[in-house]
Amino acid sequence: MFVLVEMVDTVRIPPWSFQRQLNDAIAEELNKKLANKVVYNVGLCICLYDITKLEDSYIFPGDGASHTKVHFRYVVFHPFLDEILIGKIKYCSQEGVHVTMGFFDDILIPPESLQQPAKFDEAEQVWLWEYETDEGAHDLYMDQGEEIRFRVTDEVFVDTSPTGPATATPDTPAQPGQVKCHSGLLFWGSADL
Repeated sequence: MFVLVEMVDTVRIPPWSFQRQLNDAIAEELNKKLANKVVYNVGLCICLYDITKLEDSYIFPGDGASHTKVHFRYVVFHPFLDEILIGKIKYCSQEGVHVTMGFFDDILIPPESLQQPAKFDEAEQVWLWEYETDEGAHDLYMDQGEEIRFRVTDEVFVDTSPTGPATATPDTPAQPGQVKCHSGLLFWGSADL
């Protein structure tokens, strides 16, 4: 569930932090930058474990801060496929059962992965499992706040970084204030040619 990931980053230490120990200042900056953030194809960063190597620090012209290349290990939440975890039902919807682990809420159990036969009760807004016994069928409700065990069957990382503006097709005439270039790029602004 939790793994140590080796990472490398260049850390910027502002001048007002120069009076602190270098390791302490770097640890604070790394935790500011990474803690409680999802790194694409790595997982949810929890906290700095240790710093394994510090390279030389540099001060660049026009910037009074020091820049240090740092090799470090970070504690990351990244469950393994087929790992069984314990969580609580956050809520149910037509999409499936949404589960929280307290510090991570983006877990979805789709309807096809629930114990079968399962159905969604619209009135109660919960999923239920129709459990068969010798005395007949019983409905076992998956209520909000209930603790459950679930198996990790897939992981999906969604890149939410911003994308650039859409480019117009070559057939599209230029709008007022828009200049077309041979490369297909569009520039906005006044056209003082």
